[in-house]
Amino acid sequence: MKERLSGQGTAFAIGLLAGSIVTLLLASRQDKGTKHASDEVINASSSSTSQSRSAIQQPNNDTIPQKQQQQQSSIQQQQSQNQQQHLPPEIRSEMLSRNSLYFSSTNGGMERITNSSVLVVGLGGVGSHTAHMLARAGVRYLRLVDFDQVTLSSLNRHAVAALEDVGLPKATVLCNYLRRICPDEMKLELDPVVKMYTGDPQKDGTMFDPPMVDGKQHRQWDMVIDAIDDVPTKANLIAHCAKRNIRVISCMGAGGKADPTRVHVSDLRSASRDPLATSVRQKLRLLGKREAKEAGVKITNGSGVANGGWLSCIDDDSKLAVVFSSEKVVAKLADITDEQREEGLHNFGAMDNMRVRVLPVLGTMPAIMGQTLAALALCELGNKPFSPVAAERVGRNVRHKLYQHLKSREKKLENKLKPKLKDGSENVTEDGIYIGPVQIDPDDVEYLMAELWKNKCALSGERLGTVLELHRWDKTKPACPNNLVLMSIKAATKFEKDFEELGDGRLGVDEDVQKRVEKRLAMCVLDAEDEF
Repeated sequence: MKERLSGQGTAFAIGLLAGSIVTLLLASRQDKGTKHASDEVINASSSSTSQSRSAIQQPNNDTIPQKQQQQQSSIQQQQSQNQQQHLPPEIRSEMLSRNSLYFSSTNGGMERITNSSVLVVGLGGVGSHTAHMLARAGVRYLRLVDFDQVTLSSLNRHAVAALEDVGLPKATVLCNYLRRICPDEMKLELDPVVKMYTGDPQKDGTMFDPPMVDGKQHRQWDMVIDAIDDVPTKANLIAHCAKRNIRVISCMGAGGKADPTRVHVSDLRSASRDPLATSVRQKLRLLGKREAKEAGVKITNGSGVANGGWLSCIDDDSKLAVVFSSEKVVAKLADITDEQREEGLHNFGAMDNMRVRVLPVLGTMPAIMGQTLAALALCELGNKPFSPVAAERVGRNVRHKLYQHLKSREKKLENKLKPKLKDGSENVTEDGIYIGPVQIDPDDVEYLMAELWKNKCALSGERLGTVLELHRWDKTKPACPNNLVLMSIKAATKFEKDFEELGDGRLGVDEDVQKRVEKRLAMCVLDAEDEF
């Protein structure tokens, strides 16, 4: 049976090859018109038939790497040909037709995009997706800056890199791929820079110089995209742009997060629950204060230098817009290995003074944030900007009030139960009740209200509009984020009364409500580190 099937397969393959021979013969006679050309086709086809029969009868696994090499060689030849191609206007027009329709209501919006120059710094999981979409959308000139190489671990989030690209510069890999999308250098000019941006003019050289397009020097960059994940470098880039009134869009931390519904666009000061944004703000303020001191001027109110200095970009999203996630970090940095301790942490960073510990990254989040950067950039370039919905934040006064009320209640309970402390214990009473300071800060209040309890009473479901307070759920445990429940005054009064009378306020709560509350408490990311 196997022999008959094998014979049928061979016959079928030979039949296909024979059909191909006839087709080639006809085509050759029509094109060449000579018997000599036909004989060459027949000989070549006969040789191919013989080789094919041999391959069918005697499979050889050694031919697989050869095929891969041939395939790679073919791709490289195609890329070389692409670089010499010029797209006809009708082809390019059809490629951009859907974007043109979107910007048709604006005055020359698509024309602005196809004549724009954009600098993208950082081509990892975020920047690669941004640059990829800018190229597809018709941006004329892209300078792509990154010193790093593609690694195996970056394949989970990079927009275009494949296994064969590991070890190659990210800027080169991205440019090679984008050239396949638009092979016409007159329509898409790509300028890869395999170098690290430092903020030092001597080291950076001409990296920030506006490009030459059609033989003319651009007056300034139309847009700068910041997708750097290193705090000092990121701050230097933002400061450089702010001082020169260059429009910059910056991405904050994408690591350790997963929820796409928490991605927002705002000014830098409004970026909440983002450790990278906090560090960048602090670094910018330090830069501003240092420069103000050298210039002999004063910082007005912490948000800008007197006489309208560049530091006002922190509060002005028309100068600096940031994409950030308000989700609390849910995965901590990888632990330092024994090898890193033995050989020294300084030997493991990609560059001096850069992060050594590995950051957990779900590949979807950098992609979403990179696409958000691209959408914001394209709509601004195309004269069709959108107005981002601001992330809802609990007011500072509300946060402070809830925090102080919680501290006051816990302090009163501590003073009341201190005489009943168990022998040898500083925090646990004879009844097992924990007393001591609260273990949260005002920022945790915002997380608990807005993210964990959705601004409503956990017991009754009442929302904002009623007075809400944070209360300790299990009195045998400290007042930490995974043991604090948001309650209305009415529900909280009953809860605390049941604690006094029954020894446990939870005993007066419906069993189903108890389960729901404890399920939500289990979702609290208490152990995650706010690190980037």
